[in-house]
Order: sequence, then structure tokens, then C-alpha cells
Amino acid sequence: MKRIGNRTLIFENTPVIKGYASVAGKKEYEGPLGKFFDRIIFDPYNGMETFEDAESSFQAEAVSLAIEKSGVTTDEIDYIFAGDLLNQCTGSSFGIRDFQLPFLGQYGACSTMGQGLIMSAVFTDSGAARNAVCATSSHFCAAERQYRFPLEYGSVRTPTAQWTVTQRCINSRGYSRKNNGLSGHRPKQYGRRHGTCCGYNRTIPDWF
Repeated sequence: MKRIGNRTLIFENTPVIKGYASVAGKKEYEGPLGKFFDRIIFDPYNGMETFEDAESSFQAEAVSLAIEKSGVTTDEIDYIFAGDLLNQCTGSSFGIRDFQLPFLGQYGACSTMGQGLIMSAVFTDSGAARNAVCATSSHFCAAERQYRFPLEYGSVRTPTAQWTVTQRCINSRGYSRKNNGLSGHRPKQYGRRHGTCCGYNRTIPDWF
């Protein structure tokens, strides 16, 4: 790869997104991007005992769907770059552990997916990885416990408070659209949650 200035890289073998997937909840489904999600899960616990476990399950499902859609087998994937909003990236650590792949945790808050895409692209273009997966997740209820107050605490939500939103929809050409337009009252009955994933490889696309 070629370096231009202090912050720009040009890839010799342009990395492409082979597969992508997004798993979302009820609130995302009701938003303007609702029809674009691969899977909607209406249970905020997703059958788990805690919101944190539920977040891990969302991310695992998104990764599984992305791998399935890519046509790449798990044996052909060398690294997973993933992160979330919890301490020590626990949502990602437990979400992807069953894939038994080298995991490099990412923590950039709202930029986590972008950071993961950059790292995956650099690894695949350099030849360090044949294929790499990048993923991120957030769960409104888990983030409230992390940054504000647990929902069980029952604190009054201020009129200026916002939801924790890190939602992304990644398409096959690597363009990212971020939706920051979700706002409203605390959704105690469902909460927001999602998992997003896409995978890179070194194939040069026909459109490039």
C-alpha cells in the first residue's frame, strides 16, 4: 500500500466487502431504515438473562449472517475486528468466542465500525489476512447501565437526554450511512439494540 501525507493510504489490492448483515430491534425497525435490516428481533433479551448477553447474541447472529452471505467459510477467515460500548469489549468477546478466530478488540465508541473497517482493509491488503471480519454492536439497555443509570433503577429521564445510537448500515461498496435521527422517550418495554457486521477480502470487484 502507498502512503500519502500523514493520514491517507492507497491500497494496491482494493479490499471489498464480500458479505454484510445487520440485526436490529423493534425501534430500529420502526425507523426509516427498517426495511433494510437482515433480521429484526423484538425481544430485548433475545432469550437471554441479561441485556449484555442479549447484545452478544445479536452480534454473533450478525457475524454468522455476514459469513453465510459472503460465501466464505470460517476456515478462510483469519481475524475478527469487533467492539462495543461495554468495558473490555465484553459484548464482542462473548459474542464471537464460539467462532474460535483471532480477535482484535476495537473501541472507538461511535467510530468503532469505521475503525474496524480500516483495520480489516489494511490487514487484507497487506496480506496479513486472507479474509477478515469487522463487527460492532450496542444495546440501549446495556449502554444505559454502563453510562447512566440501569433501567431497573427507575430514574427520571431528562428532557434533553438522548438514546445511545451507533447504528450503521454497510453496503457492498463500503459506503456507510449513519442514522442519528432516532430520539424519544425511554423505551423500557423494548430498548434499542443491534449488531452489524461485514467481511473483507482481497478480490478486486468488477465495478472498480
